[in-house]
Amino acid sequence: MAVDPSKAVGSFLVPVDGTEASYSALAVVCDVARQTKARVNALHVIEVPRSLPLESDMPDAALRGERILERAEAVGEEHKVTVEADLLQARQAGHAVVDEAVDRGVDAIVVGLDYHRPYGRFELGRLPQYVMEHSPAQVWLLRYPAEEPRDGRDRTAPSGAADG
Repeated sequence: MAVDPSKAVGSFLVPVDGTEASYSALAVVCDVARQTKARVNALHVIEVPRSLPLESDMPDAALRGERILERAEAVGEEHKVTVEADLLQARQAGHAVVDEAVDRGVDAIVVGLDYHRPYGRFELGRLPQYVMEHSPAQVWLLRYPAEEPRDGRDRTAPSGAADG
């Protein structure tokens, strides 16, 4: 008998960065949360360069973050779930996500990923890699396919591979 991991999840944390993958992951979480009555938290992290104080005023990044969180809340409304959205400043987003998950006592962190193959190799990325290594909670990774290029070439093929 298979165990449904969503049944044991009472709260989710979804990092949102403005990508369609992060919003899609949030939508999946909202659908699960609506059925299980789980809490949903969306988090956008502004990464502050080490050359600046952590509390630096970064108005452009803050405005972008607020827009991202407004869209996250709208995703929740579309799925009939309340999404609690927060904006943080930190040196590294992965650390902030794990720390926030621990502070909130969430049961699962859900990360949406785009399919990237720089230099012909798949890369997970800093945030998901850190979360996978350091989260004490469940981690769900939802990887979405690469967008089809307009010229019809296969973006997933290694460099130099013939298009088929």
